[in-house]
Amino acid sequence: MEKTIRLILVDDHEVVRTGLKTFLEKQPGLQVVGEASDGDQAIAVAKDFNPDVIVMDITMPGMDGLEATRRIKSLCPDCRVLALTVHEDKQYFFEMLAAGASGYITKQAAADELVSAIRVVAQGHVFLQPALARWLLEDYIRLSGSLGVEYGNQSTTNKNRPYKPVLSKRELQVLELVAQGNTNIQISEKLGISRKTVARHRERIMARLNLHSAAELVKYAIRSGLVQA
Repeated sequence: MEKTIRLILVDDHEVVRTGLKTFLEKQPGLQVVGEASDGDQAIAVAKDFNPDVIVMDITMPGMDGLEATRRIKSLCPDCRVLALTVHEDKQYFFEMLAAGASGYITKQAAADELVSAIRVVAQGHVFLQPALARWLLEDYIRLSGSLGVEYGNQSTTNKNRPYKPVLSKRELQVLELVAQGNTNIQISEKLGISRKTVARHRERIMARLNLHSAAELVKYAIRSGLVQA
């Protein structure tokens, strides 16, 4: 039997929280254990309940979702934060990831996509709404092109830099699907390769960047300038 995913909903609009709670508690394996209307309340509720996932709005009176996410990740590092916001905005997108969020989805997304995002984040993966994840991959691929990326037996190099292979073409494909929140099973189906092969590609990507999870990959990309907010 799968473990119940315990949720906290953070939004300054009570009608939004009520609607979300009603919908999410009808989904198998999801339980809303707490609510908050601003960042300060979110921190207090997170400390009291230590949930699996916090569905976090960004713009709220008082402490906003960005600062609340930073503090919650410091106090409750095992809590996963999923940003749920009206903002389809590149700056907010990267700032939330840099603050420690494990996912970003807009309120315009389909209801079943929100449920999928919660489940992906609860499993320790990163969920980035595909329409927004392009920002991460566009910047990564742009910078990879300037640094020199290995494509089979070919490579591109910057005239002012020595050639340094980063990721292969297949690894870039896997990275793109990981960034979109796909599981190994989904990546396997989409690329027509085995789950073990997907796992090996992910391991090599992490090894090359000295990282240990998809969440660390996103954070590293932001901190190191692989992506720009």
